[in-house]
Amino acid sequence: MPEEILDLDSTSGSGIFGLPFKESEAAVVYLPVPWEATVSYGSGASKGPSSILKASAQVDLYDVDVLRPYEAGLHMLPIPREVRSWNKTARAAALKVIRAGGNVGGSRRLRQALDTVNAMSARLNAFVRRRSAELMAAGKIVGLVGGDHSAPYGAIQAAIESNAGLGLLHIDAHHDLRRAYEGFVHSHASILYNVLSDFPGASKLVQVGIRDFSEREAEFAAMQGSRVAVFYDRDLVRAKFSGRNWAKLCDEIVAELPQSVWITFDIDGLDPRFCPNTGTPVPGGLDFNEANFLLGVLARSGRKIVGFDLNEVSPGRGSDWDANVGARLLYKLTAWTLASQGRAKLR
Repeated sequence: MPEEILDLDSTSGSGIFGLPFKESEAAVVYLPVPWEATVSYGSGASKGPSSILKASAQVDLYDVDVLRPYEAGLHMLPIPREVRSWNKTARAAALKVIRAGGNVGGSRRLRQALDTVNAMSARLNAFVRRRSAELMAAGKIVGLVGGDHSAPYGAIQAAIESNAGLGLLHIDAHHDLRRAYEGFVHSHASILYNVLSDFPGASKLVQVGIRDFSEREAEFAAMQGSRVAVFYDRDLVRAKFSGRNWAKLCDEIVAELPQSVWITFDIDGLDPRFCPNTGTPVPGGLDFNEANFLLGVLARSGRKIVGFDLNEVSPGRGSDWDANVGARLLYKLTAWTLASQGRAKLR
């Protein structure tokens, strides 16, 4: 590591977090995916990668939990123009179906629109899987930056293919266990259903902060037996109100995970005061410090965090708050991942 990097502040360079690292020099490579074709409430998630990149210049690089994680090298790839184009086409088609309440019926026009969205989603998934697999094969840690929560499907697929018995830590307000929500096979509300259904190599799904879901989703989760563990927000809050401390609860959450873990983080898993402009905010959820503490317990447990994704960061009009929180959460995800692999020093 060059000496001048050691005292670098985050405004000195031009890349993510103001850093000067090239892809070849970076241990962590962020794959931006500006995609929000199927969002059904608030929009803006496709602007998440660019807004986080801009806000990251305000993040101080010295971390109180993991000393100098930036020394490992952090680099964000250029935002892919083809994904922007696919998103524009798919979003226009999806809106036709959404406005019809997801009821395509016998309408040829709506059927064509639905087919367009599903085809574009499949194209996106193939692109993300290919790029993620290439980065992983080159020894990089992949951090996908969405986009809506359907964006990381291909990255999770690549991680499962590269890591036997991989488990997922899923922080979210929603189960995301709906089957083809509104007819979209790869809806943002369907990603964990698809992962469990499509990839038997995913050995365990641990969901935290869930508080807005359908009865069928809860039933589907329960039907998976030991393959899925859900820590509902209501139950976590009740436990805390009854005197149980967060550290003990985090130990219980982490104990459910296997040795290798991918983190899939929807920012609406946080209390919406941290992400008021996210697409589907829900009262309740984790405090930022609670989420960070949980990630720390995971990293210190001896388990390996192989990669992660961060989704649903949507910048608000006239406010950088959501992007600011998203950038800081991205840095914490990065720091804990590097620490879990022995590539950054724990304090």
